[in-house]
Amino acid sequence: MRKTQTKFFIAVTLALCFTAAAFAELPPLIPREVLVGNPEKAAPKISPDGTRLAYGAPSDKGVLNVWVRTIGKADDVQVTNDTVRTIRIFFWAEDGKHLFYMQDIGGDENFHVFSVDLESKVVRDLTPFQGIRAVNLTLDKNYPNEMLVGLNLRDRRVFDMHRVDLTTGAVVLDTQNPGDVVGWITDSAFQIRGAMAQNPKDASQMLRVRDSKDKPWRELLTWPFGENGGADDFTADGKAMYVETSIGADTTRLVKVDLATGKELATIAANPKVDVGPVVIHPDTKAVQAVGFNYFKNEWTVLDPSIRDDFATLAKVQRGEYYVTSRDRADKNWIVTYQTDDGPVAWYAYNRDSKKAEFLFVNQSALSKYTLAKMEGVTIKARDGRELVGYLTLPVGVEAKNLPFVLNVHGGPWARDTWGYDPEAQWFTNRGYATLQVNFRGSTGFGKAYLNAGNGEWGVGKMQDDLTDAVKWAIANGIADPKKVCIYGGSYGGYATLAGLVFTPELYACGVDIVGPSNIKTLFGSIPPYWAPIKSEFVMRIGDVEKDEALNQKISPLFHADKVRVPLLIAQGANDPRVNIKESDQMVEAMRAKGLPMTYVVYTDEGHGFGRPNNRLDFYGRVDEFLAKHLGGRMEPWKEIAGSSASVR
Repeated sequence: MRKTQTKFFIAVTLALCFTAAAFAELPPLIPREVLVGNPEKAAPKISPDGTRLAYGAPSDKGVLNVWVRTIGKADDVQVTNDTVRTIRIFFWAEDGKHLFYMQDIGGDENFHVFSVDLESKVVRDLTPFQGIRAVNLTLDKNYPNEMLVGLNLRDRRVFDMHRVDLTTGAVVLDTQNPGDVVGWITDSAFQIRGAMAQNPKDASQMLRVRDSKDKPWRELLTWPFGENGGADDFTADGKAMYVETSIGADTTRLVKVDLATGKELATIAANPKVDVGPVVIHPDTKAVQAVGFNYFKNEWTVLDPSIRDDFATLAKVQRGEYYVTSRDRADKNWIVTYQTDDGPVAWYAYNRDSKKAEFLFVNQSALSKYTLAKMEGVTIKARDGRELVGYLTLPVGVEAKNLPFVLNVHGGPWARDTWGYDPEAQWFTNRGYATLQVNFRGSTGFGKAYLNAGNGEWGVGKMQDDLTDAVKWAIANGIADPKKVCIYGGSYGGYATLAGLVFTPELYACGVDIVGPSNIKTLFGSIPPYWAPIKSEFVMRIGDVEKDEALNQKISPLFHADKVRVPLLIAQGANDPRVNIKESDQMVEAMRAKGLPMTYVVYTDEGHGFGRPNNRLDFYGRVDEFLAKHLGGRMEPWKEIAGSSASVR
């Protein structure tokens, strides 16, 4: 053996020994089934009379369905029987004898509303129209035999509100959409008297109201493009509304607005650093009880003295954030969700009379067997001085120095990352990777300046610069190994992955793109017809790529595919209505024409993301191996998952 070969062999051997030693300090490997498989139980909701609990849990076929049990008893029974797709959206009917749930086909997002009789287990499709999507479902306890639901039945582009008789199943048009309404609001008499609309020309938003069902609509408030806001609810007397608005400030305030004049009667809650978050409104009195504000974590401002002691008690039950997610008709019993960063999501039943919280269950009890990582809120200074809010999660048991690193980019992009249990963050850190989630400019929740700073900044602009700066921050602080950085994300995060690999190829060792667009012009051309009212906002925030070909080619990764220099894994749902499969197909074709390294996996029964557990386990298994190969972390070997629709193309 020549001397140079000997030196190389010794160097590789030492590196492998060092890596093995480092991994030896990590806690035991957490199986993917525990991290990204089905929850054991999830999302409990209390019945209107406070006697029963509905929750999600797997059937014997491994599909998440709805179960019901009597509170205080072990008489749990499965009441739905979907054998294909997970049921995630469900709620009690006001009569307490039925449950409603929403389901689509193969991820097409054309959700139908189903009713299940808890006694007979008979299921009815209340919106039995092929290719039609149900939205804006509204119930009222004083009208237990009725349901309001938006359907794009008359025109695929807009949703008219229909009133459904829950006894006969009759569906009757209640309020016709003039073409620009994106949301409706009912008053205490269960009449539609509020509408949020979006101007298709200038992307401004309008709040329209009417004094009664037979009176004409009139515009009450307008938010020009660049302002944030919207309506929450009517007051009990129907003479005012609770509205969120950024007009006159950077962050949104919760205000009370007079319906006769449109004038602000009072500012209810505001925070100079962040927008209004969750708003708790009493279902009967319509009093605003609490408002949450979230910079790093959600913090409650309690406004209603009648719940001050309740919230004080709840704050002591468990570490982390808490949210009242269900309450009975008498408002005596609450279901409270607790979220922490280093443990499973937990649910408690809270009785307001006794001021006691009784533990119900966690989403995944097996997590208690493992050591999870803590998530730390961090601020990162972008190159132009803007302060970015992010979350850093580091592996347990090893020094946070020169680690393989995953930048996990959120979708939207008009959304945000938050603190709490994140299965992907725990998966990455358990495998030995440091991981960062950063709220790049254009993210929501931090005021209109933060959001609007992302306008026109896709691709080679400042939104991507923020992600680059976040990686460089991790490298400069000694956290990330500059030679072992992966960019990972879904939807806009998938786009950012592609953009990172073509515009800053020197920064990354690999990338994972999940349902990410590659050509913004073709993305615009394939969006669902019911996005028509909000398309103007896309144009204002991204640019008019359909008319400006130079701009489109500048910001669309497809036209720069030849610059990819590192391995890329692309995963796509075949039925995705938001990011058409052609977005991935064309990127794959362009890369393969250049002989560039990439893997393409299509899930034939999925849409915008992977809802079926078989497909999730398959996908995360493939990524587990992909990251281990290109970043050097540890892994649980991928194995073929029965029932997965994965097609490697």
